[in-house]
Amino acid sequence: MNAGPRGRTTAALSFAVAGVALLIDLASKQLAVRELTGRAPVEVVGNLLELRLVRNPGAAFSAGASLTPVISAVAVIATVVVVFYVLRARHRGWAVALGLLLAGVAGNLVDRLFRAPGPFRGHVVDFLALPNWPVFNVADICIDVAGALFVILLLRGVRLDGTHHERDDRREDR
Repeated sequence: MNAGPRGRTTAALSFAVAGVALLIDLASKQLAVRELTGRAPVEVVGNLLELRLVRNPGAAFSAGASLTPVISAVAVIATVVVVFYVLRARHRGWAVALGLLLAGVAGNLVDRLFRAPGPFRGHVVDFLALPNWPVFNVADICIDVAGALFVILLLRGVRLDGTHHERDDRREDR
């Protein structure tokens, strides 16, 4: 699966990024629950950023609140798929992006598995609020940053295996 030292190095980088980001996500959620339960929103940067505890049963923007078990099952599958790609990545950029994606998916999955009201029905802890935007958490930030890195890597023509797409501006005569 992960042949050679380069594959082991990129997988190790992915798992290290995922581990650190996951720990930050889980610790920040624990802190938010401990410090924000029963409190009014706390302004951090004026009206730009506030801390507001929300327990989200749904997906992004609280969509699909009644589908929490399905969302949880999809998150399990997504985690397995991301690990599959982590083990195939040979480029540091892809390793970092996949590590962040793994942390984000796993961070919210941990909530769905271990928080109330129970396994596969747990509510995700969200606590970061921007104006006119749904409340989110560190796992969501990891997913968004991973998506941005994917776009950058794809636009630069970097493949998962570390090779680059060749641009051929020459047109063949037909």
